[in-house]
Amino acid sequence: MTARRIAVVLFNLGGPDNLDAVEPFLFNLFSDPAILRLPAFVRGPLARFIARRRAPITRAIYEHIGGRSPILEETRAQAEALGAALAQGEDETRVFIAMRYWHPRADETAREILAYAPAEIVLLPLYPQFSTTTTASSLAEFEAALDAAGFAGRVRRICCWPTEPGFIAAATQGIRNGLQAAGKLGRARLLLSAHGLPERIVKAGDPYPGQVERTAAAIVAALGEPGLDWTICYQSRVGPLKWIGPATEEEIRRGASEGLALVVASIGFVSEHSETLVELDIDYRAMALKAGAKAFIRVPTVSVHPSFVEGLAGLVRSALAAPEGPGYCNRRSCPRGVPGCPNGPASP
Repeated sequence: MTARRIAVVLFNLGGPDNLDAVEPFLFNLFSDPAILRLPAFVRGPLARFIARRRAPITRAIYEHIGGRSPILEETRAQAEALGAALAQGEDETRVFIAMRYWHPRADETAREILAYAPAEIVLLPLYPQFSTTTTASSLAEFEAALDAAGFAGRVRRICCWPTEPGFIAAATQGIRNGLQAAGKLGRARLLLSAHGLPERIVKAGDPYPGQVERTAAAIVAALGEPGLDWTICYQSRVGPLKWIGPATEEEIRRGASEGLALVVASIGFVSEHSETLVELDIDYRAMALKAGAKAFIRVPTVSVHPSFVEGLAGLVRSALAAPEGPGYCNRRSCPRGVPGCPNGPASP
């Protein structure tokens, strides 16, 4: 078999690399039509207003973690680990990074890939669960950048992997360690926390909550603990809109009021960043202990756990082996009747 030159692109949201970058990062975020679903002539000025207004609050968050987001370094480590796992095959593979709202942006990465001149590209979002606000937005921007750069090769897309076995194994190991530690301090409850979404986005057909539920169910099944006390919850609510729930902070207060030891695992994030290192580790921890929780144990993200990295490598290999077609995935990962599924509502 003739060796192919393959480019794999890992997608993440990105984060400001210094405090001066906070406001432009926020502007990029709120300028995304997948986030602010308004006409462009309204969205631009409103995004600038929101970014300016939220910048002081957000800068204070990043001051807790050295004045910048660690997400680029985290993603680089994942790219390096994935590249090493894929190097065992016959193809020549290079792993690239594209961030949605900060550097390296899609156009920068697309130019790098064009210089590499691969025969095929595999697009792999680091979002386990599909959402129009994350996966779809990142893939659309990157494919537009590839078109603008003049790439004419084959592009394969991986849309989501909410129950990928390596991801579930890595998450389960960390959670089991957390539950064992909590069990020594009292009765424990497991909070499986994911990033929230405004309810109106879900009502418009976004499949994200259903995929979060599948991830949670797979983790609980893998834990295999009869009578496990657990719940799904959603964090990082912003603004006056109604968001999907229950909210993580509400579940923390409820568990603390019952005198429980709380184990919190982020099942929608695969790398550490402000929402794990500040929102969970600092803000929610203080809230839990003040409200009477016996303990607050936050499970680390899967990061470069060997099972997780091998799971990503398996996704890439499967994508490369799949027959050519227009769809995102080989099988459906959304509940029936969800119109926002990237495979379409009638997929098998």
